[in-house]
Amino acid sequence: MTMKSYDEKHIKNVVLLGAHGCGKTTLTETMLFEAGLIARRGRVEDGNTVSDHTDLERERQYSTQSSCMHTEWRNFKINLIDTPGLDELLGEAVPAIHIADTCLLVLHAARGVEVGTELIHEQIAPLGKPVILAINQLDHPGADFQATLADARRQFGAAVTVMQYPLESGEGFHRIIDLLRMTMYVFGPDGGKPEKQPIPDSEREQADRLHKELVEKAAENDERLMEHYFEKGELDEDEMSAGLRAGMLLGSCIPVFCLSAARNMGSGRLMGFIDNVAPSSVDLPAAAAEEGNPLPCNAGGPPVIFTFKTTPGTQAGRVTLFKVMSGELTEGQELVNASTGATERIARLFIPEGKEQKAVDRLVAGDIGGTLKLKNTGTGQTLHAKGTVVRLRSITFPPPRLHRTMRATDNKLEERLHASLVELQEEDPSIVLRYVRETGEQVVGTLGEVHLGVLQWKLERRYKVQPEFGSPRVLYRETIRKPAAAMYRHKKQTGGSGQFGEVHLRIEPWHAGMPAPTGVNVRSTEEVELSTGGKLVFLNCITGGTIDNRFMPSILKGVMEKMENGPLTGSPARDIRVIVHDGKMHPVDSNDISFRIAGLMAFKDAFVQADPQLMEPIQEVEVRVPEDLMGDVMTDLQTRRAVILGIEGAGRIQSIRAQVPAAELDSYSTRLRSLTQGRGTHAERFLEYRAVPPELQVKLVQSHKQEEVPA
Repeated sequence: MTMKSYDEKHIKNVVLLGAHGCGKTTLTETMLFEAGLIARRGRVEDGNTVSDHTDLERERQYSTQSSCMHTEWRNFKINLIDTPGLDELLGEAVPAIHIADTCLLVLHAARGVEVGTELIHEQIAPLGKPVILAINQLDHPGADFQATLADARRQFGAAVTVMQYPLESGEGFHRIIDLLRMTMYVFGPDGGKPEKQPIPDSEREQADRLHKELVEKAAENDERLMEHYFEKGELDEDEMSAGLRAGMLLGSCIPVFCLSAARNMGSGRLMGFIDNVAPSSVDLPAAAAEEGNPLPCNAGGPPVIFTFKTTPGTQAGRVTLFKVMSGELTEGQELVNASTGATERIARLFIPEGKEQKAVDRLVAGDIGGTLKLKNTGTGQTLHAKGTVVRLRSITFPPPRLHRTMRATDNKLEERLHASLVELQEEDPSIVLRYVRETGEQVVGTLGEVHLGVLQWKLERRYKVQPEFGSPRVLYRETIRKPAAAMYRHKKQTGGSGQFGEVHLRIEPWHAGMPAPTGVNVRSTEEVELSTGGKLVFLNCITGGTIDNRFMPSILKGVMEKMENGPLTGSPARDIRVIVHDGKMHPVDSNDISFRIAGLMAFKDAFVQADPQLMEPIQEVEVRVPEDLMGDVMTDLQTRRAVILGIEGAGRIQSIRAQVPAAELDSYSTRLRSLTQGRGTHAERFLEYRAVPPELQVKLVQSHKQEEVPA
């Protein structure tokens, strides 16, 4: 099939979103079939759909990455992006939302708005993207259109606008009342093209009422249409379409459609609405920029592209998918990466069709395409023509929820593992890599166990390296609860010049705004912001020249050295004020090393007398679960020393806010998935350090002492 050439006004970019199992991939396949792009519809269970084309997806029978393809429908090109539904793979959906014109949010008619749906909508809302709701699987035995609609209205508000409703939900579903065209679509057992029939008399009153609401919704978005509506008492289909488009752009209208994607019922009407009503990139506000002016979608403007997916590719090389944000792109053009300043040559252009690549000679503003072998460009970057200054708003990825240490089972492959991880992070920026200096651990952060499993699969199959995962050490901190004093004399004689330094100091808990110490004369104060958090305040209170000023930095160095490796568990110390008030020195034997050692040992002796306290990191946690699973989740949280702050929510989804020690959250995402059958999720962020309970502190200190004993 030869593809037509489309201008920027006749290209629509639609991302399919929704919770796991709602039927996005099946709907994508049905839309391709309806448009004649494929001769037969594949099935997820058979591993032969266009979008789920990788070995991993066929093996697991669900989407693990976003996949691009297109349809051609009634003089429009519709680019479709199918995305994973598992919330642990949300990082694949986020870039697609970023470049989409319309978000098609698919709801399961038996499950309504799920936790995953909420998470997706939170990614859509800040970008102001137009949304269409598709209530799918209306032929499911448990389908309930009205309950799902009510759920959507609780979650998304009055913008939810009924375009259609089914005459029956459940296994008998086969008729849809269309309120825009005021007709009834009747489908045969195999779906496909419906028969158009008059609305039955039994439904006429309800259909008329809902049609009037729809007309009013369309009119309220345009003053001209509102005046016309008051004059005539009605709007024609074209006028309503214009009003609904304006409402979608304003966020005041979220149209609702009825579907059974598996039985091919309703998808053709949905595609017609996308063609006729859904906005294109030209209709959307100019793209927000971090540098330069906002960028409107204009084929006559300077060439600018925004990358949203990067994959290593095969023998052909690295694959980069992008949206043309402005201008026209042809092979051989050179563009500048706004982030790196590197110049990239567009050697080849294609449009993606799942795993296939269809070569094209040009792409215009608003279209989606790909190229190969961009050496210095990753996901979420802007490439522009030379002489143009624009860097579009970058993509914000959700933070990781699961952290694991990682190393190669074969030490000889450590370098390969690291290089592979860097490449996989370029492919999926929701993977976070970090090296923890104080523990010497390489830690990888993912959105959950499934996400980690995908990472592991790629490492083993693609890069031929076997990873070994572990739990990261908890980053405890040490401090003190009362003042204490100590002195230490370091004296060493070795035949030649010796070593001598004596330090008298006092330590006390530090907090912001505390008064100056009494009984001493403060000559100088040094405040040190510690890299591990907290502060050290170091006061020089030496009088009478007992210690030269030149040795004070050495004393501070010794104190800092011990603070990096605290006396209780070897964890860094924090929030301590050190007052050096006396000491002795020798005219010949005193030197920097002598006072460094004396400062270190005096601080150590004082620390153990100052009622030392172990501190643990506390995470602020939000857990979202269906209402019927609240009890199990709350019980589990209480076993984790959680402090429950409150419960909020509307409809079926409840949100639990809590503060939980980080030590109790290892593998929590896995436990939550088990407790909720994959229907719950959580997010967490560091809040503060708090005192470890006394009985736990004793255990941790004893454990540290045992580790220090030589084997």
